Amino acid sequence: MEIFQYAFMRRAFFAGILLAAVIPCIGQVVVLKRLSMIGDALSHASLAGVAGGLLMGVNPIVGAVAASILAALGIEGVRKKLPRYSEMAVAVVMSAGVGLAGVLSGFVSSTASFNSFLFGSIVAISDFEMLLVTGISVLVLLAVLLLYKELFSMCFDERSARLSGVPVNLVNFIFVILTALTVSIAARTVGALIVSSLMVVPVACGMQVGKSYRGTFLSSIVFAIAFTAAGLFLSYYCKLRPGGTIVLVGVLTLVVLLAVSGLSGKGGARHAKIR
Repeated sequence: MEIFQYAFMRRAFFAGILLAAVIPCIGQVVVLKRLSMIGDALSHASLAGVAGGLLMGVNPIVGAVAASILAALGIEGVRKKLPRYSEMAVAVVMSAGVGLAGVLSGFVSSTASFNSFLFGSIVAISDFEMLLVTGISVLVLLAVLLLYKELFSMCFDERSARLSGVPVNLVNFIFVILTALTVSIAARTVGALIVSSLMVVPVACGMQVGKSYRGTFLSSIVFAIAFTAAGLFLSYYCKLRPGGTIVLVGVLTLVVLLAVSGLSGKGGARHAKIR
C-alpha cells in the first residue's frame, strides 16, 4: 500500500498501535474510579513540562514526563487528604498546569515545537522519542497485567480491596505513575488537548459491547487500535491532523454504538454487568 512506502508513516503506525494497546489499560481503571478528567489534568501539566524543557534545552518529552509525574503525585496527595472530594484534586492540578503552561510558553522562542504538543505530531517523532514510547508502553502494559487483579478490586471498592489484603497505597502510587507516563507520551503523539479523549472514548465503546470487566478491557483495546489505524489512514489520504482524526473516529463510533443499542437502558444494563 502507498501509505506504507514512507518510513514516517510506518513509524507512526508502530507508535500509534503500541499506544492504542496501552492507553485503554489505564483508561478503564480511570473511568471506573470516576476520575475520567485526570487525563486532562495531566496532559495540561505535561504542557508546562514541555515549555520548561524547551526553555532549559531538554527534550520536551522528558520535561512532559517529569511534569506529569509530579502532577499525578499531587492529585494522589490531595485525594488522600480530601477523599470525599477527589474530583477537586483533578481540578486544582489542571488549573495549575494550565496557568504554568501559559506563563512558561510566553518565554518559548520555538512556538512550533510547543504547538506540536497541543494537537500531536505522531508522524514526526524522533528516534529517541520512538524508543521512549516503546519502552514506556511495554513497561505500562507489563505493570497493568501484573497488577490486573489488584486494580480490578480497587476499581469498585478500595476499602474492600484493602480488607482483602491488597496493598492499596502502593498500587495507587504505581498506578498514578503509570498514568502520568502514559499521558505524557500520548500527548506527544495525539496531542495534549485530546489525549484524555483517547483514554476515555475506547473504554466507553468497550462498555457497550463488553459483558464483564475482562470483556470491556479487551474490547477497549480492540477499539483503540481500530480508531488509531482508521484515523491514520484518513489523516494521510484526506490531509488531516492525525490526533484529532483518531479521536473523531472514536467519537463517531461511540455515537453509532449508542444509537444501535438504543438509549432505553441496554447500555446501562451492560455497564451494570461490568460491576
